[in-house]
Amino acid sequence: MEENTIIFRELRQGDNPAVANIIRRTMEEFKINKPGTVYFEASTDHLFELFQPVEGSYYFVVELNGEIAGGAGIYPTNQLPDGVCELVKMYISPSARGNGIGKELINRCVNKARELNYHSIYLESMFELKQALRLYEYFGFKYLDKPMGNSEHITDLWMLKTMDSTKL
Repeated sequence: MEENTIIFRELRQGDNPAVANIIRRTMEEFKINKPGTVYFEASTDHLFELFQPVEGSYYFVVELNGEIAGGAGIYPTNQLPDGVCELVKMYISPSARGNGIGKELINRCVNKARELNYHSIYLESMFELKQALRLYEYFGFKYLDKPMGNSEHITDLWMLKTMDSTKL
């Protein structure tokens, strides 16, 4: 059996259509393609333009056997406290799930957040994304009672990870 080639890299402008497609197909798969979510946001089609000019942001893309298979990023979302970024737009295509790609994406986002001097990472999610929620819990994200900042998204769950000095 052939071994998979997995490459993690920074988002490029030409990646926009593939990443937007993964985001929307995943939201359809889990039936969370609702008004008020990133499914309907124009920025979903222009992630490079969203991330590129913003200091303190970074978006990782993962390629599996030469094809974009997902991504995740960190972003200084409006009205978050100083030193807190948001883990955003973490989506992985079905063919790439279950082989550690999600763990590695979060690990890279956590390390990039540390590198950019964030002390905490916030995220918003939905009940339907049970596999992702287990992954966030694994990385030490704790549930909050209410949202932080102002992402302007409709979500069910909010979590926060406070960094410690140990590397994941």
